[in-house]
Amino acid sequence: MINSTQVSYFTFGAYFSIGLFKYLFFMIIMCFYAVIICANLLLIVVICMNRSLHEPMYLFLCSLFVNELYGSTGLFPFLLVQILSDIHTVSVPFCFLQIFCLHSYGAVEFWTLAIMSYDRYLAICYPLQYNTCMTSNNVTVLIALTWLFPFFATAVPIFLSSSLQLCGNIINKVYCDNYYVVKLACSDTRVNNIYGLINLCLVVFGPLSLIIYTYVKILKVCFCGSKQTRQKALSTCTPHLASILNFSFGSFFEILQSRFDMSSVPMMVRIFLSLYFLTCQPIFNPLMYGLQMSKIRSLCKSIIFG
Repeated sequence: MINSTQVSYFTFGAYFSIGLFKYLFFMIIMCFYAVIICANLLLIVVICMNRSLHEPMYLFLCSLFVNELYGSTGLFPFLLVQILSDIHTVSVPFCFLQIFCLHSYGAVEFWTLAIMSYDRYLAICYPLQYNTCMTSNNVTVLIALTWLFPFFATAVPIFLSSSLQLCGNIINKVYCDNYYVVKLACSDTRVNNIYGLINLCLVVFGPLSLIIYTYVKILKVCFCGSKQTRQKALSTCTPHLASILNFSFGSFFEILQSRFDMSSVPMMVRIFLSLYFLTCQPIFNPLMYGLQMSKIRSLCKSIIFG
């Protein structure tokens, strides 16, 4: 039996030899990462530098874009190094650091999207009380909670995993994942599994329940309201709803792949599905919000084209 303190590194089992194509993949992913950095930074600067955008909806968006940068930085530099490397290993401390970054990124994403749906719910269903509810102090508290709570919720399973006794060090993915580390354990993992389910409810099903509730209420108002109300709701909710569906789709396949045997699925498909929610959301959000929201679109044009 190998004690977890004796395991100095993990080996990734999902990488396979692609010969000279690795340089092509490196360039594609490097360009993808550069686009993500530039797009999200541009929108953060636009929101921060223009006082007309210092409204709750745009401040929540700014928090969302910061989270995209955070999650992308937790994955892409590491992925680029691994693509060029012939030995796909990572030290244990760095692996747990990456687990913390990627898992907290997902949790912050879900809770930020949930708070944004609550903001839209108040604006559409209770417009007269909106300014009273969404004060600057309340917005600050909500943004702080969407970051602090996921960080705490993510730190607990990592602490539990770090004390496990491991009987192997091969992770069958292209990046570190807490569930795969737990699967390597030869000690009792009941506490890890129980908290894993609790954590899944807190960071996935909790915010999704709030999102579903708010959108049910918004739809009721839209069906009963005027054409102008429906158009306003459609213009503000469409990019947000598209973002929720995109991230939920990627997260669903990641959870499905982690919990069930997917050995019958081709390796390339499994790699794509495991990377989808980490790579597509950071570029999907700035493009969606930048194109759909006229205020952001016009300010971006003025910055880029002068």
